[in-house]
Amino acid sequence: MGSDRYAREAVGLSDARRRAETARLLSRAHASSGEDRARYENDVVRLNLGVAADVARRYHGRGIAADDIDQVACLGMVKAVRAFDPTRGDDFLSFAVPTLRGEIRRYFRDAGWTVRPPRPVQETQERIAGAEAVLSQRLGRTPRPSEIAVHLDVPLVLVLDSLHATGCFAPVSLDAPHPYDDEGRGPADLLGELDPAFASAEARLALQPLIRDLSERERTIIEMRYFDNRTQAEIGAEVGVSQEQVSRLIAGILSRLRERLAVA
Repeated sequence: MGSDRYAREAVGLSDARRRAETARLLSRAHASSGEDRARYENDVVRLNLGVAADVARRYHGRGIAADDIDQVACLGMVKAVRAFDPTRGDDFLSFAVPTLRGEIRRYFRDAGWTVRPPRPVQETQERIAGAEAVLSQRLGRTPRPSEIAVHLDVPLVLVLDSLHATGCFAPVSLDAPHPYDDEGRGPADLLGELDPAFASAEARLALQPLIRDLSERERTIIEMRYFDNRTQAEIGAEVGVSQEQVSRLIAGILSRLRERLAVA
């Protein structure tokens, strides 16, 4: 079966026939050398260009021209054919598909970042591409993230972050309507407003240990004045002092707190 015939009939082949013919050609290529090996490998590439197109299509619309992605996928198919070892299994696609994904992700990493994730994520993403190809041939299926993490000896969370980093290539505008929002609102419309408690949160954290060091009566006076909004007359009646004394006590307490805050 010649190369021209593969180019004409590859689209019409069923998946089962394509897999069987691919296995046969790869076995012939492995047993050959020189021009004969190159001819068999080229036939495998032509036979599986549709697979490359399917993989590439999943990465369209992410900020890089579709033609460039398609070309990278085709080059990835060539690399997969040349690297595949038929003595370790005959399921070529379980090896080729991760290889294609790895080549495309590497191209995105080098040319397509709009928002660059941390360097460990970028580096791990590249390593994942090779690990997926190796593990897919070894396991006969797509490897799980946990299996990739063990193979690379990296934390699982780093693998997950690297796999999910594809959104950094072409992030969605905050003003773009969300496709599942019936009112056509974008992410910016769904952001929460500024919490008024934020302004006092830091002050509360700073004052907490200082308030704890006050005497019980001093804490009672501060609590009644600033938390219960009691008047100085009411506080004086509660703690057994005059209104004027309450005023001096509060002034003295606040002065000490300010001094200690300044030191802290």
